[in-house]
Amino acid sequence: MKNLKLITALCLLAIFSFTSCQDEIDNENGDNPNTNTANSQTASNLERASAYDGSFDDFLDGVSCSSIILPVTATVNGTQVSIISQSDYQQVIDILAQFNNDNDTVVLQFPFAVTLSNYTEVVIASQSDYDEIMNVCETLEDAGEDAISCIDFNFPITILTYSLDFEQTGSVVVETEQQLYTYINSMGDDQLFSVNYPITATVEGDTSQTISINSDAQLQAEISDCLGIESIEEQAQNDADEVEMILVDGVFEVQSIIEAGVDTAVDFAEFTIDFANDLSVVAENVVNTTVQDVQGTYEVTSQTEVHVNLTFSNNTTFNILNQNWVVTNYSSTSISLQSTTNAALTLVLTQI
Repeated sequence: MKNLKLITALCLLAIFSFTSCQDEIDNENGDNPNTNTANSQTASNLERASAYDGSFDDFLDGVSCSSIILPVTATVNGTQVSIISQSDYQQVIDILAQFNNDNDTVVLQFPFAVTLSNYTEVVIASQSDYDEIMNVCETLEDAGEDAISCIDFNFPITILTYSLDFEQTGSVVVETEQQLYTYINSMGDDQLFSVNYPITATVEGDTSQTISINSDAQLQAEISDCLGIESIEEQAQNDADEVEMILVDGVFEVQSIIEAGVDTAVDFAEFTIDFANDLSVVAENVVNTTVQDVQGTYEVTSQTEVHVNLTFSNNTTFNILNQNWVVTNYSSTSISLQSTTNAALTLVLTQI
């Protein structure tokens, strides 16, 4: 039995009907030499890519293998929030984003219902029930058998069926991800199948694009590529969180700001730069206290790289810092940046 079926131990699978046909299939598509079993890599790819993706509300429940069925009540950083529809998610996000160096907490009020990776809906009555789901999800993630969210198939998809002597017996047309997941997940060890290529899918990478997939090998390659980019994005998010904490926890000075080989750090020698946890930043002249503080804002974001966006106002000297910077290196005491619009412009901030 495939490990991805662990989560079905929590509840019974619903039964779905499929459109089957015995129509004659063009031999070029029907005679697929890569006929698959229930335990094949292609079966795993199809099952994981069509499993229910519960990651969209991870900010609320922290579990990518399930999502909470609304309504639900949660206490977010001490504030009780009633979440009736997805439009109410913004209340939670706003509370979590108020400060960037606090320990965010979300306490869900039991009971509530969730949708699992196998599309089953179950009621969670207690924390121990929820811990069980989180443990199963962690097991799947550690084994690399959780839902794949970076590829979305375009339907319908035709699955060709075969006997054990590799003779085509018919076909199954699946119209949705849920139907595809259930078909693959319930396949017996004595069943063989192949995908009637080509199929199309939307793949998330550096950009979102719709592609044509013509073979099992290409399907595997596309999934490997998008999972690789997804891993890079996850690492970039972790790095962004670290950079944000470093900025908030320290007071900085401009060690260097170089444009086309010229260092103008002397222009900032009298200033310290302090990043607050409410996304504001202030530059203070510590030599001449009569000089007005320079106010600004900042934001740390990530995709495959970490970016720091700086905006200072009402001071021409600081205009050069008003850039979207990419973080090229960082430590607990120093952050090196490069302008995304001018590669010849670099900035190094050092903690005092």
